[in-house]
Amino acid sequence: MRSVQLLAATALAIALSVTSAAAQKKYDIGATDTEIKIGQTVPFSGPASAYAGIGKTQVAYIKMINEQGGINGRKLNLIQYDDAYSPPKAVEQVRKLVEGDEVLFTFQIIGTPSNAAVQKYLNTKKVPQLLASTGASRFSDPQNAPWTIAFNPNYQSEGRIYAKYILANHPNAKIGIFYQNDDLGRDYITGLKSGLGDKAASMIVAEVSYELTDPTVDSQIVKLRASGADLIYDASTPKFAAQAIRKIADLNWTPVHILDINASPVSATLKPAGLDISKGIISTNYGKDPADPQWKDDPGVKAYFAFMDKYYPEGDKLNTVNTYGYSTAELLIQVLKQCGDDLTRENLMKQVTSLKKFVPSLALPGMSITTGPNDYRINKQMQMMKFNGERWELFGPIIEDTGPAG
Repeated sequence: MRSVQLLAATALAIALSVTSAAAQKKYDIGATDTEIKIGQTVPFSGPASAYAGIGKTQVAYIKMINEQGGINGRKLNLIQYDDAYSPPKAVEQVRKLVEGDEVLFTFQIIGTPSNAAVQKYLNTKKVPQLLASTGASRFSDPQNAPWTIAFNPNYQSEGRIYAKYILANHPNAKIGIFYQNDDLGRDYITGLKSGLGDKAASMIVAEVSYELTDPTVDSQIVKLRASGADLIYDASTPKFAAQAIRKIADLNWTPVHILDINASPVSATLKPAGLDISKGIISTNYGKDPADPQWKDDPGVKAYFAFMDKYYPEGDKLNTVNTYGYSTAELLIQVLKQCGDDLTRENLMKQVTSLKKFVPSLALPGMSITTGPNDYRINKQMQMMKFNGERWELFGPIIEDTGPAG
C-alpha cells in the first residue's frame, strides 16, 4: 500500500512539475519553443539609404547569435523590408509584418518619418515598437504611446545640450537653423529654443527647412547666409547634411557649424561632403568611434572588429552607422534574455523599461542604460565632439539630460 502511495505521489509530483514548466512558458503570436519572429523596415533605397548599413549589421549580429544557439534555445528570425524612407511605404510594410508575417514585435524601424507613420497602428494593435531608430520626443512618451520606445537620444535633450554649448562658447552668435521638415527637425528646434531660454528670440535670425523630396538644399543655405547668421544649427540627415557642408564651402562661408548626431557618421556624411571642408564641425556622441585610436585596445571595440571580420566583412568597420547597428542589436539581445520564457508583448515592454545600469560594450566610459515604466529614454548621456579633418575628437564632460522623463 505504501509503495502504491509513493508511486502515486511521485507521479503527481512529476505531473505538477511538467505542468509548472509548461505554465512558465508564455507566448504571443510570433514566438514559439524554437523561434522568435522580429519585423523591421529599413531604407535600403531612397534619400536615407546611408542608413542601410544599420539593418545589414543587425542581420549579421543575429546570425552570430543564432550560430551561438540563439536566445534561451530559440533562433531569431529578423524579417526586413525596404520602406525607402517613405511613410506610406512604411505603413504598407509594417502592416505586412504584423498581419502577414505575424511578428512578435517590430525592432529598430529606421527614421522619424517611418516611425511616426506606424506608431498609432502599432500602439492600437499593442505590438511593441521596440528600440525605434529615432529620437523624436513622441517616441519616448509612455502615457500616450506605451508600446513605443526609442533607442536614440531624445532630440530635444540633444538640442538643449547644444544650447548650453552655444551660450557658453558663442553667447553673441547669430543662429541660422537648417532643419528637416518633420518631427526630427522640429524637435531639435524645440530643444534649442528651450535651452536658449529668453535669448532664443534675439539669437535666432533665420529658420529654413527642407523636404525629403528636395533634390538639393543649395537655396536654403544661400538664404541662411543672407540672413547674417554666423552659426548654423543643422538638424538634418546624412544626404542633406553633406549637401549643406559642400554649399557652405562653395560660398566661402565660415559659420560655426553644429551638426546633429544623426548626420555625424564620417562615412555617410563627412566623406561624401569632403573631409577637408568638414573640419571644425561640432556634434555629440554616446558611443566609441572605431576610428578613434584611443579605443584600439578597448575590449568592446576589439570584439566589434572581430564580429565585422567574420559576419559582415564587406561592411566598413569604421562607419559609425555599423557600430550603431551593432549596439542596437546587442541591447535587443539583452532584453530578450531578460524575457526568459515569457515571450509576450507585455513582458517585452516590461523588460525594456526595467533596464538597470546596463553597460553596452561600445558605450563611452561612465555611460550606462537605465529605464523605468515612466522613463522610456534609453540614451540620456552624451559628450561633445569636434571633427579634426580625419575623425571626431571628444571634449568636455559627460552631460546627462535631467529633463522630464516622459
